[in-house]
Amino acid sequence: MALLIHLKTVSELRGRGDRIAKVTFRGQSFYSRVLENCEDVADFDETFRWPVASSIDRNEMLEIQVFNYSKVFSNKLIGTFRMVLQKVVEESHVEVTDTLIDDNNAIIKTSLCVEVRYQATDGTVGSWDDGDFLGDESLQEEEKDSQETDGLLPGSRPSSRPPGEKSFRRAGRSVFSAMKLGKNRSHKEETQRPDEPAVLEMEDLDHLAIRLGDGLDPDSVSLASVTALTTNVSNKRSKPDIKMEPSAGRPMDYQVSITVIEARQLVGLNMDPVVCVEVGDDKKYTSMKESTNCPYYNEYFVFDFHVSPDVMFDKIIKISVIHSKNLLRSGTLVGSFKMDVGTVYSQPEHQFHHKWAILSDPDDISSGLKGYVKCDVAVVGKGDNIKTPHKANETDEDDIEGNLLLPEGVPPERQWARFYVKIYRAEGLPRMNTSLMANVKKAFIGENKDLVDPYVQVFFAGQKGKTSVQKSSYEPLWNEQVVFTDLFPPLCKRMKVQIRDSDKVNDVAIGTHFIDLRKISNDGDKGFLPTLGPAWVNMYGSTRNYTLLDEHQDLNEGLGEGVSFRARLLLGLAVEILDTSNPELTSSTEVQVEQATPISESCAGKMEEFFLFGAFLEASMIDRRNGDKPITFEVTIGNYGNEIDGLSRPQRPQPRKEPGDEEEVDLIQNSSDDEASDGGDLASVSSTPPMRPLVTDRNYFHLPYLERKPCIYIKSWWPDQRRRLYNASIMDHIADKLEEGLNDVQEMIKTEKFYPERRLRGVLEELSCGCCRFLSLADKDQGHSSRTRLDRERLKSCMRELESMGQQARTLRAQVKRHTVRDKLRLCQNFLQKLRFLADEPQHSIPDIFIWMMSNNKRIAYARVPSKDLLFSIVEEETGKDCAKVKTLFLKLPGKRGFGSAGWTVQAKVELYLWLGLSKQRKDFLCGLPCGFQEVKAAQGLGLHAFPPVSLVYTKKQTFQLRAHMYQARSLFAADSSGLSDPFARVFFINQSQCTEVLNETLCPTWDQMLVFDNLELYGEAHELRDDPPIIVIEIYDQDSMGKADFMGRTFAKPLVKMADEAYCPPRFPPQLEYYQIYRGNATAGDLLAAFELLQIGPAGKADLPPINGPVDVDRGPIMPVPVGIRPVLSKYRVEVLFWGLRDLKRVNLAQVDRPRVDIECAGKGVQSSLIHNYKKNPNFNTLVKWFEVDLPENELLHPPLNIRVVDCRAFGRYTLVGSHAVSSLRRFIYRPPDRSAPSWNTTGEVVVNMEPEVPIKKLETMVKLDATSEAVVKVDVAEEEKEKKKKKKGTAEEPEEEEPDESMLDWWSKYFASIDTMKEQLRQQEPSGIDLEEKEEVDNTEGLKGSVKGKEKARAAKEEKRKKTQSSGSGQGSEAPEKKKPKIDELKVYPKELECEFDNFEDWLHTFNLLRGKTGDDEDGSTEEERIVGRFKGSLCVYKVPLPEDVSREAGYDPTYGMFQGIPSNDPINVLVRVYVVRATDLHPADINGKADPYIAIRLGKTDIRDKENYISKQLNPVFGKSFDIEASFPMESMLTVAVYDWDLVGTDDLIGETKIDLENRFYSKHRATCGIAQTYSTHGYNIWRDPMKPSQILTRLCKDSKVDGPHFGPPGRVKVANRVFTGPSEIEDENGQRKPTDEHVALSALRHWEDIPRAGCRLVPEHVETRPLLNPDKPGIEQGRLELWVDMFPMDMPAPGTPLDISPRKPKKYELRVIIWNTDEVVLEDDDFFTGEKSSDIFVRGWLKGQQEDKQDTDVHYHSLTGEGNFNWRYLFPFDYLAAEERIVISKKESMFSWDETEYKIPARLTLQIWDADHFSADDFLGAIELDLNRFPRGAKTAKQCTMEMATGEVDVPLVSIFKQKRVKGWWPLLARNENDEFELTGKVEAELHLLTAEEAEKNPVGLARNEPDPLEKPNRPDTSFIWFLNPLKSARYFLWHTYRWLLLKLLLLLLLLLLLALFLYSVPGYLVKKILGA
Repeated sequence: MALLIHLKTVSELRGRGDRIAKVTFRGQSFYSRVLENCEDVADFDETFRWPVASSIDRNEMLEIQVFNYSKVFSNKLIGTFRMVLQKVVEESHVEVTDTLIDDNNAIIKTSLCVEVRYQATDGTVGSWDDGDFLGDESLQEEEKDSQETDGLLPGSRPSSRPPGEKSFRRAGRSVFSAMKLGKNRSHKEETQRPDEPAVLEMEDLDHLAIRLGDGLDPDSVSLASVTALTTNVSNKRSKPDIKMEPSAGRPMDYQVSITVIEARQLVGLNMDPVVCVEVGDDKKYTSMKESTNCPYYNEYFVFDFHVSPDVMFDKIIKISVIHSKNLLRSGTLVGSFKMDVGTVYSQPEHQFHHKWAILSDPDDISSGLKGYVKCDVAVVGKGDNIKTPHKANETDEDDIEGNLLLPEGVPPERQWARFYVKIYRAEGLPRMNTSLMANVKKAFIGENKDLVDPYVQVFFAGQKGKTSVQKSSYEPLWNEQVVFTDLFPPLCKRMKVQIRDSDKVNDVAIGTHFIDLRKISNDGDKGFLPTLGPAWVNMYGSTRNYTLLDEHQDLNEGLGEGVSFRARLLLGLAVEILDTSNPELTSSTEVQVEQATPISESCAGKMEEFFLFGAFLEASMIDRRNGDKPITFEVTIGNYGNEIDGLSRPQRPQPRKEPGDEEEVDLIQNSSDDEASDGGDLASVSSTPPMRPLVTDRNYFHLPYLERKPCIYIKSWWPDQRRRLYNASIMDHIADKLEEGLNDVQEMIKTEKFYPERRLRGVLEELSCGCCRFLSLADKDQGHSSRTRLDRERLKSCMRELESMGQQARTLRAQVKRHTVRDKLRLCQNFLQKLRFLADEPQHSIPDIFIWMMSNNKRIAYARVPSKDLLFSIVEEETGKDCAKVKTLFLKLPGKRGFGSAGWTVQAKVELYLWLGLSKQRKDFLCGLPCGFQEVKAAQGLGLHAFPPVSLVYTKKQTFQLRAHMYQARSLFAADSSGLSDPFARVFFINQSQCTEVLNETLCPTWDQMLVFDNLELYGEAHELRDDPPIIVIEIYDQDSMGKADFMGRTFAKPLVKMADEAYCPPRFPPQLEYYQIYRGNATAGDLLAAFELLQIGPAGKADLPPINGPVDVDRGPIMPVPVGIRPVLSKYRVEVLFWGLRDLKRVNLAQVDRPRVDIECAGKGVQSSLIHNYKKNPNFNTLVKWFEVDLPENELLHPPLNIRVVDCRAFGRYTLVGSHAVSSLRRFIYRPPDRSAPSWNTTGEVVVNMEPEVPIKKLETMVKLDATSEAVVKVDVAEEEKEKKKKKKGTAEEPEEEEPDESMLDWWSKYFASIDTMKEQLRQQEPSGIDLEEKEEVDNTEGLKGSVKGKEKARAAKEEKRKKTQSSGSGQGSEAPEKKKPKIDELKVYPKELECEFDNFEDWLHTFNLLRGKTGDDEDGSTEEERIVGRFKGSLCVYKVPLPEDVSREAGYDPTYGMFQGIPSNDPINVLVRVYVVRATDLHPADINGKADPYIAIRLGKTDIRDKENYISKQLNPVFGKSFDIEASFPMESMLTVAVYDWDLVGTDDLIGETKIDLENRFYSKHRATCGIAQTYSTHGYNIWRDPMKPSQILTRLCKDSKVDGPHFGPPGRVKVANRVFTGPSEIEDENGQRKPTDEHVALSALRHWEDIPRAGCRLVPEHVETRPLLNPDKPGIEQGRLELWVDMFPMDMPAPGTPLDISPRKPKKYELRVIIWNTDEVVLEDDDFFTGEKSSDIFVRGWLKGQQEDKQDTDVHYHSLTGEGNFNWRYLFPFDYLAAEERIVISKKESMFSWDETEYKIPARLTLQIWDADHFSADDFLGAIELDLNRFPRGAKTAKQCTMEMATGEVDVPLVSIFKQKRVKGWWPLLARNENDEFELTGKVEAELHLLTAEEAEKNPVGLARNEPDPLEKPNRPDTSFIWFLNPLKSARYFLWHTYRWLLLKLLLLLLLLLLLALFLYSVPGYLVKKILGA
C-alpha cells in the first residue's frame, strides 16, 4: 500500500529566488530539493512515496506548500495547495493543476501541477501498471535507494516480490521508516553545521550513511535498534515483557513518622487542647496543654506498617485537635485535617517538613478555619532514605500562610464540596453461593434464583457509604447515589468502589475499582472538576467459580492483578462546590445515600458487535507438572467465551429472530462446535481443542501444533466507546517510541558510543511529530452522543498537554548539547511519565482479554492483555500496539501463588496472534499473520467467506539453523549456601532446547560455547522471518547434585537472521556480542554476554552455511567454542593486586577462621595471597603486592569480572570457602596515565595564594588555574572586616543592641550553632545556583571534566564573595543595619551525612570488598545483602596493558616490589587512641509505650565496650549528649567502631534503638587525613584551641615528605612555598595574655586548607567537622531509626600525646527571674449583671504564667465590681526559670506523671501568658481575654491605655519588637484578646504591666516580695468603695447602689407604701367604728 505524489512544476511565481516545496500527508513531511535562482517556473519533477499501513480514508488531506528558501532566515511561504483524496481513493490515479492559496486563504496567481497515485492493499483501487513509471528516472533512483537501505536494516527487506502478489505486510512504521521517509534535510542546511560529523560513526551505519548522503538525518535513526537486536524493529511481533512476577500485592515495610510541633490560633475560649494523630486505624495522642490557644508540643510519633503499597497509600492520616479530653470524657473536636499517605509519599523526599495543617470542623462546614497545627510528616518505605533538613534552632518567625501542609498547586483556601457517586446498575456478576440450596428450592418451588445479593460500597477520605442490597440478582439495578462532603481539592487520591455480596455470615467483595481523582479532573486554569461517566467500569478479581474459601479473595479487594473478569458496574461521579453561606445547607459531613435519576440505556454508548480473533502459533515451555494431561487454551473477553464459569452470560442485544433461537445459541456455545446459527450468524469458538503436550527437555513440555495452528474467535457486544481507546493508543504509541528512544540514548551513554546527543535530538523530533499527529487525529467524532463530560474535558486537556509537550520537545531539541544530554534525558523521562499518565483511560469500555491454560478442566495459568492494545482502527496510529501482531505471552500463576519463586518459573510460553475490532470492519483480521497459510473452516456450505477459520494450515515452511554463541554471564544470583552457584544456561527456541556446560562455583561463568540447533522449521514466508524471527528465551539455572536445578534468571533475545541468498559478510555478520539483562521475577539478576544468529538452510543444504572457525580446543571434547569473528579480540594485561588484610570474618560451619588466604581469579588466570598464619593475632598479609598476566578483551565493556575468594586452610590440606566477592567491572581499577598537559601538573613558575587572617567560614576556595610562566596573586578581600573589627573594639559603648561576643562567653556550642546556620544557608544557596552552573559549564567544557568541576566551584565562590560583601558592608552600622549581622565566630563543617560519603568512602587507595556467602534471598529488595556478608577483604587492584608505563617505572624512588602501589604505608599492627565525640541525636525511633525513649550511648571497638548507662536522658527523642569517649585500640585487629543508641529500661533488658558502624582503618590510612580534622584557624587557647598534637607546620612537612613534594619553604614571615604554590597569611599569634609572637602556623594552615591545589599530590583534607550518621536497626533493615551527630579523632600512640579532650558538654541553662508587676487594667468587658439593678460589672483578676498553667500560674487579688472595666492591682508575680539562650528555650524538669520514675526535661519557648478573668463565687470563673508575649520578640507596650490597640497583638501593624533579654526592663499597656462567636478576634481589655528580668545572682542580691509583700512591697491600690464586699457591709453597699441610682423611685415607692398603709388601716378600723356608731356606743 502506498501513496505516490509526483510534483511536476510550479508556475507563475513572482521574482527570482531559491524555491523549495514541502509535501505533507498524515503528519509526515518531505522536502523537495532546493531549486536555485529560478524565475517564474520552478520545475521540481520529484516523486515522493508514502508506504501507508491503513487504507486511505476519502476525507484525508494532502498538503503541498511552496516556499522561498533562505539560508539564513526561515523560509518564507509563497502559497499552499490542499487536496482531499476522495477522488484519488476512487480512481487511484489523478493529475491536478490548480492555483495556490496564501495565508489568508485568498487565491493567488501561482499554480502547481501534481500527479497522485494510490494503491490499496486489497487491490480494490487497481494495481500498478508496470509501464506506469518506467520513463521516470527519479522514481527508480528512489526505489533503488530504498532497496539498498532495506538490505542493511533488520527492520525492512528488499521489495523483491512480484508486483501482483497479494501481500498482507504492513509497512513498518518503525524507527526505520523515519529513515526512509525521513526529513530529507536540504543540502544547504547540512553544510551549516560544521561541528557535527555528518556520518554516524558506527560500523553498521557507515555504508548506509554514505550511501544515503545527506538524505539521512542522523538524528532520526535509532542507533541501538540498528546495532542491538534486542530492540524490537518488527511489524508483526510485539515486544514480550520480561518482568514476570506481580509486584503490586506484595507487602512491604513502611514507617510513617509525624512530629506535632505546635498549634496556633485554635478557635475557642481558654481550651485544654490535645492533638490526636491517626494513621489508618492507629491512634496516638499528645499530652494535654492547659488553658492556651497556641500550645507547644514538639512530640514525635511513629507508626510501623507491613502492608502492600496500594493499601498503604490509601490509608488516611488524620490530625485532629480535641478540647478537654480526659479519662472520663472523649473531649470535643475542635477541628481536623486529613490526607492520604500516598500524597505524602509523592512529595519530594516523601515528606512535609515544618508545615502548618489547616484545621476544619467536619460537623459544621459553614464555619471557617479552626486553627493550625505545625507538623512534620514523613513516609518511609524500605530503602528510601529521607534527607531530614538539619535540626537547628528555628528562630525564624513562622509564616503560616506560606508554609501550609498542602501539596504543590493546591490552593490554601479549600472549599467544601459534595462528591456524588452515582451507582446505576451492574452486569455479569459471578455466582456467590453454592448451587445446592438453589437446586433444592427449584425442585420444590420451581423458581430459579440468581445466587448473589449484591450491594455497592464506596470508600473515600476515611468515610464509607453503601447502597441498598438487591436480592438475588446477577444484573442488579440500583439508581442510587452516595454523597460525600469533603474539602476540595481533597488530599485523598483514590476513591474505592466495591461490589459486595451481602451474606448472613460475612459479606465478601465481588470486585473492586479505584477511581483516581487525578485522572478525572484537571487543576490547571483551564481545568475541570472531577467528573466521570455515566460509564461502565470493569472489575477483575479471582476466578469466577464459587468456592467457600477463595484463596484469591485479595484480588477481589483490589490487591494485585485480577485474573478474571468479575463484573461491570455503570457509575457516574460529579462534584459540586458548596456555597457555605447558604442557610439551607446541611452542615454535617455524614455520608448520605439518596435516589439518583435513572439514565437511558444508550447513554453509555451504542451497543456494537465486536469480533475477537486469535490464532495460537506456538505453545511451549509448559511446566512439567502440567505435562501429563491434555491441555487446552481458553480466551475470554468479559464473560464471553467463558464456558466453565461464565454463568450469567450476557444477553445478546435484541432483536431476536424466532423464539427457539435462544436455546440453539446456548447449545452451540456449550458444544463449542462451530455451526452457523441462521446462515450468517457465527457463534463463538473460545478454546482450542485439547492436545497432549510432548517433552522438550527435563523441565518443559510443548504442544505439537506443527503446521496446523488452532484459532479461536468470539463475538461480543459492548458499548461503542472506541474513541477513548484510540486516543489512549495514539498516546501509547508516542510513549513507546519515546521510551525506546530514551533507552537507546541511555545505552549509548553507558557504552560510550558516539553522538548520543544526536539520537536524543531525533527522539525529541519524533516526539514533537507524534504530538502534532495526535492533535490532528484525536479531534474526530466530536458529535458522538455517548461522550461524557469527562471525555470532552479529557480530550481538551490531552490536546493542550500534547501541544505544549510538542513545543517543549522542539525547544529542548535545540538545547541538546553533548554535555547537557544527561539533564535533558531526565526532562524527557518526565515527558514519558506524563504521557503514560494521560494514556491511562479512567472510563473503561471493552474489558481486558484473558488467556487461560486449562488442564483437565482446571484453570492453571493465565495471561491478561488490555483490550486497547488489540483494538483495530483504520487509522494506523490509533490501532492498538499488539493488534494483528504475534505476541509472545508468558502465562503466570494466579494471585498469591505467583509470588516469590513460584512466580519466576514460566507456566507456558504462547505465541499468539490477536485481532479485536468491530465485526463490520472484520475483513482484514488475518492481515498480520505470517503469510503462507490456508484457512480451515468448520462449516461447509453457504456463506463460507463469512466464517473465521477454526485453524490455519501453513503450506510454506523454511528450515533454519540457530547458532547461540554463549560467551559469559556476570553478577548472577548466589544459589548455593557457599555464596556461589554452579550455573548453566538453557536456550529455548520454538520447541527445542539445549544447555551449556555447567561451570562449578562461580557467579561469573565464561562458558565460551556455541550451541547449534539444527532443522528448525519455521512456518511462513522467508522474507517475513527475516524481519520477525521468533524470540529466543535463555534461562540460567544452578545445577544441584541432588534434586532439580534452581532457577536463577531469564532473558530474551532476537536472533540476527541470514537468508539463504544473503552473503555472510559485514556490516550485519558476524553478529556482535551483546549484553542482555537477566531478570528473576522483577529483580535484575545479572547480565548475559551472547550473540545469536539464525541461518536459513537453502536448497543446497548445510553446505552453504558459513563455516565454524573457532579455536579448536581438543580437551573440551564436543563443546564448540564461540567462533573467531564473534569472540572478543584479546590482548595481554597485567593485574596487580594489593593484599592488605581481612576483617570481621564470621565462623564457617561453626569453626572459627584461623588461617585464611585470598585467591584472585580473572579469565582463568589468577594469583594467591600469602597465608595469614594467625588471623586472631594479625589479620593483615605480610606480602603486600602480587601480580598475574591475563588475556582480556580490548573493549573494556566486555571485560570479564574478577573473582575474589577467601578460603580457610584447615588441617590435613583441607580448604573451606569462607566467602567470595565478584568485582563485576574492572574499569575503575584500570590505570590511566595522568594527563601531563593539565594545568595542575605545571611545576614551574610560582602561584601565590594570599590568605588574610580571620577569613570567615565562607572562605573562598579559589581554584588557581594559570599557565606555567605567570605569577599571580589571588587576594581574598578581608580588609573591610579587619577595619570593622578595630572599630568594634573602640566603640562598643555606642552600640548597646549588638555587642561583639566576648571570647570568654563563647564555647564549642557557639561554634557549632554558627556552623549549622552556615550549613543551612549553603543548602539554601545551592537551590538557585543550578542555573548559573549550566552556563558556566558551557564556558568551561573546553577544559574537559576537571574544568567543569572547577567552574562550579568558581560560580559558587563568586556568589559567596558577593554575599560576603553585602554582609560586611551592612554590619558596620551596628543595630541600624537591616541585615541580621552574624557575630564573628570560628566555624567547623557540619556534614548532613556520613563523612565517608563526602570523601568517596576513603577508598582513595585502599578498597573494601564485602565477602558474601549463602543464597541470595528471594526477597526482591536487596535488603538481605547485609545478612550474607561474612567478612571484608581490604586491598586494591590495578590493571594495565603489558609493558609497564614508562612514567611510573622511571619515577624517583620507584620500588619494583610495590609495582603501581608506590608509597603505601606499612600494614604492621599499630596502636591508636580513638576519641569519639557524640554531640546529639535527632528523631530517634520511640522505644517505650509512651512514645518516647530514654536514650544512652554505647560504644564498641574490638574488645572495648563502653555503655554510658548512668547518663541516660529521660524521655527524649532529640537528646543532646555532648560527651567524648577515649578508647585505645590496635589496628588492624580492632578497626570497626560501632556507636549505638540504646533505650534505658527500668525493668528488663535495654532495647537497641539504632547503631552506626565506622570503619576507622580506612580513615586512618586515607590520604584525606581523616585522623583529626583541620580547623579553620589556628589558636592556642580559648574555645577554638588546636586539637591535633602536631602543629600545622609539622603536618605540612610530613605531607610534603610522604607525597614527595618539594617544600615546605617558610619565609619571609607570612609566606610558605609548597611545590610551585606560594601561600601567604598572618605571621603573628596572640597567646592567653594577649602577647603577640611570630609564628608560621597560620600560613602552614592556609596551605593545608588548600592542599587540593598542590600539583599531582593534592587532595582535599578533612576539615574540622561534625558528621551526621543514620542509625539503623538490624530488625528493621533499611529504615532509618534516627540520626546521630558525632566526630572521631584518632591519634597514633607512637606520636606525642594529644591534649585533653574538648569540652562539648551540653550548655547548662542559665537561671533567671522574671518579675512582672500588674499595675492596672482598663476597658475590660463587663460580664456580670447585677442581681438587683441589672447593671453590668465585672469582678476582675489577672492570671499569669510562664512555664505552663500547672507549674507556676499566679493570680492577683480580685477587683470587685468594676463598673467601667478599670481595675487596680499593684500586684507582683515572680517567675524563676532556667533558660538556654542559644536555643531560646526555657528548660523545665518535672515528673511526667505520679508514676514516673524520674524527671523528664522539657524545652519550651519562652512565652509569658497574661489572662483576665471574671471571678464568680458559685460557678466557674469566666475567661475574658489573654495575650501571649514571646520574651525574645514581643511588641513594645503602648505608653497610655488610649494608644494601646488590638492590632499590636495581631501583628497587623508594624510595632517595634523588643526582647526582654536585651532590654531587661519594659513597661507599657498591652491589649488582651478573645474570639467572638464568628471566630474573629475582639479586644476584651487592656493591661498595664511592667516586666523586669534579672539573673539569679542579681535577684538574690535584690530580693522582692510576691504580691504586695515585703521586701520592697507595692502600695495598696486605691479602689473606689464599690468594691467593698456587700455581705461584709451590706448597708453601705446598699446605700451606694440603691440610693445613688434609684432615689426618686425609692421616694415614690415610700409614699405609695404610706398611702397603702393608710388605706389598710382605714379599712381595718371602719367596721368597728360602724358598729360602734350603729350601736351608738
